[in-house]
Amino acid sequence: MKTAIFIPARMASSRLPNKPMADIGGLPMIVQVWKRAVESGLEEVIVACDHAQIADAIHQYGGKAVLTDPNLPSGSDRIWAALQQIKDSQSYDYIINLQGDIPTINPALIPQVLEPLQNLDVEIATLATLIDNLEEVQNPNVVKIALALLPHKDVGRALYFSRAQIPAGAGPFYHHIGLYAYRRPALERFIKLAPSALEQSESLEQLRALEAGMRIDVKLVESCPLGVDTPADLENARLVLS
Repeated sequence: MKTAIFIPARMASSRLPNKPMADIGGLPMIVQVWKRAVESGLEEVIVACDHAQIADAIHQYGGKAVLTDPNLPSGSDRIWAALQQIKDSQSYDYIINLQGDIPTINPALIPQVLEPLQNLDVEIATLATLIDNLEEVQNPNVVKIALALLPHKDVGRALYFSRAQIPAGAGPFYHHIGLYAYRRPALERFIKLAPSALEQSESLEQLRALEAGMRIDVKLVESCPLGVDTPADLENARLVLS
């Protein structure tokens, strides 16, 4: 089965302008993310971007980048648009969506997102880690998953995603990691769906898939990479990668 990692990246960011080009350890952040993807050992890594400056940075280090419409509404749409420009992209069985703002991700985590797809009923796979502190549970910036997980298993079915505390009781609670693997037909189906009511309420794109009856399974992993959304996050990422 052939796998391609796509990294969607765009310049517009309300909290951190020109975020993909932010310097981390002497490299633009998007290059740091690209390097983590290459270090994962998977076959193809392609940056799907909205600006020539991002593409030029990737090309400078020998990587592949595809320019897409800056007005696309989501990273998934950007990946799909990039796919249409790639010769022989029909040969990709699995498409991994690796966000362009997680430069600290452990490369070993990336292939693990493919594990749930061993079940032929699963259309989309993602990652999560166990939450062990109340602050994260109550933080609306941390996306939680209601997860159907059997004892002693580390792969389960996603029932719901929310910024609120779910479940309402004592847990366990799971922190969603924004890394997805799609079967290629599932990505095509997802892109063609209209935004859903729950998606718009929670501002979580993956709820569109659940509302449409698509199956998302989750692989539990040990660590959660640091996402970069604010200047403070950027400073933390610089410390981690220094």
